[in-house]
Amino acid sequence: MLMQVIRADITALAVDAIVNAANPSLLGGGGVDGAIHRAAGPALLQACRDLPESTPGVRCRTGEACITAGFALPARHVIHTVGPIWHGGGHGEAPLLALCYRNSLRLLRQHRLHTIAFPAISCGVYGYPAVKAASVAVSTLRDELAADDGIEVTLCCFSEEMRALVEHALDDAPH
Repeated sequence: MLMQVIRADITALAVDAIVNAANPSLLGGGGVDGAIHRAAGPALLQACRDLPESTPGVRCRTGEACITAGFALPARHVIHTVGPIWHGGGHGEAPLLALCYRNSLRLLRQHRLHTIAFPAISCGVYGYPAVKAASVAVSTLRDELAADDGIEVTLCCFSEEMRALVEHALDDAPH
């Protein structure tokens, strides 16, 4: 298992798949979602529009993941996942956040891909505390990658502060 933490712009990474911290409509938004849509170009928006809605306006429910091409991105694919909105921690946020990581890796494996980069899912406008989110991400990824099936994970942080938090979670997590 290879898991690394970097500070970078996720839209610049040449990996098999980058993960988009999306909203349920998959039609773009702010933060990493908006950056990925801008960098990928209008074909990504069309590909997302073409995905079926499970309910009106919802193409991907919280904890689920779906995949599209990467279009103008260096990444070949975008795995879209919807993280939970933070409501204090007592509303199932941690298990839902863990599902984002698990379901993203499931899609990666189904498509026989090997390299993936994750942003800090739910840590922007969804308000998930960064320290708690980093702990969930690292522990979930360690569990999922224990079998070492050749997957390389990059935890991509936009700020130095987030990179340090994720690095600390990686150092503190049980091996």
